[in-house]
Amino acid sequence: MKKVFLSLICIALAGIAMAQNATLPQNITIKSLDGTSVQTSAIQNNGKPIILSFWATWCKPCNRELNTIKEVYEEWQKETGVKLVAISIDDARSAARVKPHVDGNDWEYEVYLDQNQDLKRAMNVVNVPHTFVLNGKGEIVWQHTSFVEGSEEELLEVVRKVAAESKAE
Repeated sequence: MKKVFLSLICIALAGIAMAQNATLPQNITIKSLDGTSVQTSAIQNNGKPIILSFWATWCKPCNRELNTIKEVYEEWQKETGVKLVAISIDDARSAARVKPHVDGNDWEYEVYLDQNQDLKRAMNVVNVPHTFVLNGKGEIVWQHTSFVEGSEEELLEVVRKVAAESKAE
């Protein structure tokens, strides 16, 4: 019963975020893997969809999600033009492990560090993995927490829909 109630709350909250056309916050500083400061306004994809995935090195479902997507990412890019941006919430103690972790998994994504968790708080991320889909205008059109096998298919369907809508505009 608790799971059903929590699921309904998550769905309602996601609906509220979408109804308000929430956008990616533009003025938050995150770091690239080489330590360069980057403003979130730099996260763009020429009007095409963006998958924004909050994750951590210690999060097993996060790693499963990003590794599962890795297997099909090139196909998704060719089909929809989507770009995946992975935002690590590892703090200062574990941030040094992020680059070796990304390299070891051979992830071709843009990866940024949100060590102070400013972006995480601004986007109301409570648990990871937390995945958002942004349309070409940077509006949040979908979000999902957790990962189970098959979740990537739902994600792809959303990305396809967003890509089709952006072509129609």
